[in-house]
Amino acid sequence: MTDHETPAVQLRSYFMGGFECSTHRRRDGCRLDVIAATRHDRMARQDYALLRQLGIESIRDGLRWHLIERLPWHYDWSSLQPMLEAARAAQVQVVWDLMHYGWPDGLDIFSAAFVERFAAYARAAARVIEEGSGEPPILSVINEISFMAWAGGTVAIFAPFRRRRGAELKRQLVRASLAAIAAIREVSPRARFIQIDPLIQVFPRPGDPASRRKAQAQTLAQFEAWDMLAGRLTPELGGSEACLDVIGVNFYCHNQWIVEGGPLDWQSDPDWRPLSEMLHGIGTRYRRPLLIAETGIEGALRPAWLRHVCDEAERAAAAGTAIEAICLYPVMNHPGWDDERHCQNGLIDYDRTDFSRRVEPELARELLRQQQRRERLLAPARRRLMR
Repeated sequence: MTDHETPAVQLRSYFMGGFECSTHRRRDGCRLDVIAATRHDRMARQDYALLRQLGIESIRDGLRWHLIERLPWHYDWSSLQPMLEAARAAQVQVVWDLMHYGWPDGLDIFSAAFVERFAAYARAAARVIEEGSGEPPILSVINEISFMAWAGGTVAIFAPFRRRRGAELKRQLVRASLAAIAAIREVSPRARFIQIDPLIQVFPRPGDPASRRKAQAQTLAQFEAWDMLAGRLTPELGGSEACLDVIGVNFYCHNQWIVEGGPLDWQSDPDWRPLSEMLHGIGTRYRRPLLIAETGIEGALRPAWLRHVCDEAERAAAAGTAIEAICLYPVMNHPGWDDERHCQNGLIDYDRTDFSRRVEPELARELLRQQQRRERLLAPARRRLMR
C-alpha cells in the first residue's frame, strides 16, 4: 500500500450512463460494433440529450480503433467527430474508452508494433478529443485488462483466442497502457485516466479445503493489472503511481463465485460479500479516487440491483471510502455479443425496426429516487459550506 493520493476526477454527475461499445472479433470472424448495431453512432445527440433529461450529465462511451486506423499509422476521425459534436450540443461530459476489446485487423496484439501503434493512436485521439470537447480528456485507455487477459489469453473465448498466455497478455496490455499514458501526457498534460477492471470475490468449494488456495489466488489476481500500472508489480514494465490515477471497478451480480463452480446469489446466499466491504478494501489498498465504472443486471431486477448498489456505495462512504460516481452500464439495451438476442439491461430501449428510443419506466423511477436521495445526503454538507 501507499500514501500516494490523487485528486478526484471532476465528473458532472454522480450517476453516469455507459454505452456498450465492444468491437472485438468473434471466433466466427464477425467484428462486433455495438455502437453501430444500436444506431448510437447516428443518434448520439439524441441519446446524450435523453440522458441529460434524466439527470445524467457524465457519460461513458467509446472510440472504435478499427475504424479510425484502417491503414497503419493513418487516422480517420469521421466515426468520432459526430459524437464529439453531439456531446457538445447536448452539454454532456464523456469519458472515452480508447480500446474496448477490439483492435485493427492485421495487428498482432503480442507484438512490439501493437504497443507502438496503440500509443501513437492514443496520443492522436487525445488531441482530437481535447480539441473537440474544449476540455482535458478523461480516458479509459484499455478497458478491463484483467478480464481481457483471462478471456483472450487463458480460456480463449475472446480474441486473440489463446490459452496459457493470460499472464503474457496482461503484461502486454499494461505495457501498451503505460506507453499510451506517456504519449497522451505529451499532448494533454491535464488528461485523467480511469483504470477499469472487475471487482470480484472467489470462494472455495464447500467441504474442500484444497480449493481454498485456488480461490484466494483468483481473488488476488484482480489486483495484478492495477499493481503493474502503479509499478508495484513487474516494475520493469515502467509503471508508476502516477499512472494508476483513478480506479474504476466493474461489478455485476455474477462477480462472486465458487472456484470451479457457479455464481453466488446476491439476494439470498449467506456467503455473498457486501459490495461496501469490497469497495472499502480497494479504496484502502490504492487510496485513489474510486468509481463504479460498470454495474447493471438484465431483466426485471434492474431497479432492485441499482438500489442494492447505491445502498452499498453509501455504506462504503460512511466507512470512509468515497465513491465518485456510479455508472449504469450498459445504459442502453443492445444485441448480445454471441447470439444477437435483445439484451434488456439498460435504462434506454429502442425499437428494433425504426430504432426509436424509449425509457424503461421502472428503472427510471428508481434512478430518480436515488438521485433525490443523493441530494438529501449532500444537503447538510452544502449548508455547512454556505455558513
